[in-house]
Amino acid sequence: MSRPTSVDGPRTLVEVVHIHKSFPHAGGELPVLKDVNLVLRQGEVCAVVGASGAGKSTLLHCLGTLDLPTRGEIRYEGRNVVELTPPELAEFRNRTIGFVFQFHHLLPEFDALENVMMPALIARVPPRQARERAAAMLERVGLAHRLTHRPGELSGGEQQRVAIARALVMSPKLLLADEPTGNLDTKTSREVHDLLFELNAETGMAMLLVTHNMELARLAPRCIRMADGRLVEDEGPAGGEGLA
Repeated sequence: MSRPTSVDGPRTLVEVVHIHKSFPHAGGELPVLKDVNLVLRQGEVCAVVGASGAGKSTLLHCLGTLDLPTRGEIRYEGRNVVELTPPELAEFRNRTIGFVFQFHHLLPEFDALENVMMPALIARVPPRQARERAAAMLERVGLAHRLTHRPGELSGGEQQRVAIARALVMSPKLLLADEPTGNLDTKTSREVHDLLFELNAETGMAMLLVTHNMELARLAPRCIRMADGRLVEDEGPAGGEGLA
């Protein structure tokens, strides 16, 4: 597999500023993220690694605004999204961020095309246009022949490709992937890895990949290690500049 080229553009897409995240636990607070600072640039590919419980997925959820930090700021192109109302945040997330998880979370009663259309329909894209976008994305991920197949009729790798198409149908600026190949065999994992990096090169979207797969982490031009809720190491073209 080829290693993707780093994008060294000057513009910052996301800036995480002194965020903390705690959860209620046994009558007190369990700190999970501890004073995390991070900068992601437009088009950048960054892997996040670390032991289970290090805070990787919690960081991804906060970056994706699926959860909000207990304190601190998350700025997208200078805008602190922590201050948005829930409806504003939902609209922002739908139009700006794509998600791919270890479990594809496809709706079993809908076919591949309908699953991929969902984010566009939520954004009130006209149905015909949403259908055209979804079909084009499924073709791009190699599933033009599977449009009318439901998730139960697809292999694990095909289901994850549908999930990737769904994540990209709104042309997000940032793709967040949490163990995107965790349930796939080695060959299929490599195919999905290659596809993600190809899509990054084609679209210019930034990607942050949370993974235990060190092969995937090594492919990323930048790799960050987390431990005990903190970012402790930042390797790659951005070097220490990515950590404030």
